[in-house]
Amino acid sequence: MSSKTSTSTPVPTSTSTPTRPVNRGLPPPSWEVRALPADHWPSFYAAVLGAFHETEPQEATELWRTLAEPQRCVVVQDRGAIIGTAGAFSFRMTVPGGQLVDTAGVTMVSVQPTHRRRGVLSTLMRHQLESLQRQGQPLAVLTASEAPIYGRFGYGVAARQLSLDIASRRVRIPARSGSDGAGGADVELTVEDPYKALDACEEFYARQVPLRPGMLTRADGWELLPLLDPPAWRHGASPLECVVARVDGEVVGYARYAVAVDWSRTNTAEGTVRVRDIEARDPHAYATLWRFLLETDLTSRVIAPNRPVDEPFLHLVSDVRHCTPTVLDSLYVRVVDAPVALTARAYATEIDLVLEIEDVLAPWNQGRWRLTGDASGAVCTRTYDAPDLTLDASALGSAYLGGVTLTELAGAGRVREHRPGALTAATTAFASAAAPWLPYAFCRSLLPRL
Repeated sequence: MSSKTSTSTPVPTSTSTPTRPVNRGLPPPSWEVRALPADHWPSFYAAVLGAFHETEPQEATELWRTLAEPQRCVVVQDRGAIIGTAGAFSFRMTVPGGQLVDTAGVTMVSVQPTHRRRGVLSTLMRHQLESLQRQGQPLAVLTASEAPIYGRFGYGVAARQLSLDIASRRVRIPARSGSDGAGGADVELTVEDPYKALDACEEFYARQVPLRPGMLTRADGWELLPLLDPPAWRHGASPLECVVARVDGEVVGYARYAVAVDWSRTNTAEGTVRVRDIEARDPHAYATLWRFLLETDLTSRVIAPNRPVDEPFLHLVSDVRHCTPTVLDSLYVRVVDAPVALTARAYATEIDLVLEIEDVLAPWNQGRWRLTGDASGAVCTRTYDAPDLTLDASALGSAYLGGVTLTELAGAGRVREHRPGALTAATTAFASAAAPWLPYAFCRSLLPRL
């Protein structure tokens, strides 16, 4: 990185713990946020890895280098060294109604351990938020390495993920008449090399994106991320495998998975199928793919760490008590430009109400907005009329994709109703028929989890 010395004022420290700032009633340093020169990407990424105390295989680092957008990365330096980082990817995300909205995928946000709790993160997040607003990007999303961090910057949990741990020898998927969405045609399964099947699977994924809020389009290069499979990350499992479902030659679904077989305890194999992806066009193809995974030879367990919370599998399997579902936070949403974002999505029922938004970090959102709309579209304009509901930026982010209801947020004291009936009407209008879901991680530190 540049050898320029930061103009920031050093924070006094004690002699016994020189890297820990001492609170003497002084204001925090006025950190300067700088754009990242394109040729300084290696230093930037090394700082990110160092902040997370991580190393990674070279093939992973190379993939992130090709996906990175250095022009959207910024740094904070102290005495010439990078001590804070933040970046963004350019996505289009599905919102309720099926529209695709330009969205910033916030990523690689880090602060070096020596400079934490000194205002570096706040400086980076404020700078990024203001930059996104100037660039006309109405939404920002992220996946948080630590859940408590980003609420104070207006991000709210908008989508969750379901993790399944299935005792596969104890369950089955019964055949059900009338559930065959393929018109009774046989589904043919073939196990294929994931790279050779990539184009067919990617075309199928692209058709699924508009059907569920929270799903992201994949620009060139991003289709390789779900295939990233360094041996160091396998933990004894096989290389990634892919099974493709076809009806009359047409792809109707696929699943990507790996198998780890453990012979160490007895002569009976206790293998695990680790599901990375499963997509299907209709119930018949979906059930066929799941049967294949549950009946994999030499295995007694199937784990699927990232499924939508409205996963049909729980209503398909014979005994849900052997499926151990766990719900985790996943996608955090920040409404950058409230009137633009609220206009971009559709509403399940007719809506006409005044929202009072509390957003000190984005004063352009602060105030009262009249939102009118229905399933065909919406209009959001500033008003001075009395509010029907009051909520802060984080609550608005949580409710935006329809997966978190305004009613449950009100129960937590995060939405206040001023006109009787407004909360119920708004909750119904903001709802989404399909639960929002992020099918893949764009934050490198969460890849093993998702």
